[in-house]
Amino acid sequence: MRVFVTGASGFIGSAIVPELIGAGHEVVGLARLDASAAALAAAGAEVHRGALDDLDSLRAGAAASDGVIHTAFIHDFSDIAASGRTDQRAVETLGAALEGSDRPLVVTSGTGALAAGRVATEEDRGDPASAGGHRIPSEETTLSLAARGVRSTVLRLPPSVHDEGDHGFVATLVDIARDKRVSGYIGDGTNRWPAVHRLDAARLFRLALETAPAGSVLHGVADQGVPVRTIAEVIGRHLDLPVVAIAPEDAGEHFGWLAGFLGADVPATSALTRGWVGWQPKHRGLIDDLDLGHYFQSDDGRVK
Repeated sequence: MRVFVTGASGFIGSAIVPELIGAGHEVVGLARLDASAAALAAAGAEVHRGALDDLDSLRAGAAASDGVIHTAFIHDFSDIAASGRTDQRAVETLGAALEGSDRPLVVTSGTGALAAGRVATEEDRGDPASAGGHRIPSEETTLSLAARGVRSTVLRLPPSVHDEGDHGFVATLVDIARDKRVSGYIGDGTNRWPAVHRLDAARLFRLALETAPAGSVLHGVADQGVPVRTIAEVIGRHLDLPVVAIAPEDAGEHFGWLAGFLGADVPATSALTRGWVGWQPKHRGLIDDLDLGHYFQSDDGRVK
């Protein structure tokens, strides 16, 4: 299968590309920057120049493919609603190029878009009041494409997709602890984050592309819910910093944009996903990954 991948040079996309190639697929990766294009070429992918807001480039890439995996997203937390609108337009464009063909389209979303306080399943729909509510329009657009002849799938990832090279939520939490000289959590820290290793996530993207039925929702969740206090305790131990509770009213000042995500209790299950596509996570969990120490090291291997 000739697969067009947006975000192909990113943290997750750069794991999806070799996963696809290793399974015999041909990969065409979207690249905006020269460095991204070079990385894709080195990985054995064909380069398609363009950007997430360049709808003509998205349309052309999708039209020339046998299927699409969409992982690109503009993570501008100063105006995350605008990022969500850009993403929805991208999904609409990709879907229109595939309409009536029964070709697959796998669109990335997040479990953070679901209601907090209970274990979420694949059958749950987004909560506009959630920290990830900006993802909901893209989810709804993706699912609507199933009635228009697209084998569309929403693949929700947890707040932590972890591995070496991660610059996401957990890496940001480490940086905040280092800057503030305390490893913090909000309230009593019993709220839970699901997590997945990026290599397990990459395999799920491939399985979704190959086998997921039209209009399906999958959860890329390995750890159902890790208490945020446990994460903070591991960070404090590795950085030799005190672990402290931050009052909810002070969370915005202490954690910045991360506060809204860090304080959410968003456990999720992937039981249905595992049955539907035969996915079984096999790589280390979040706490074991943190304990390896790479989140706390500089590029030369020293502790930062």
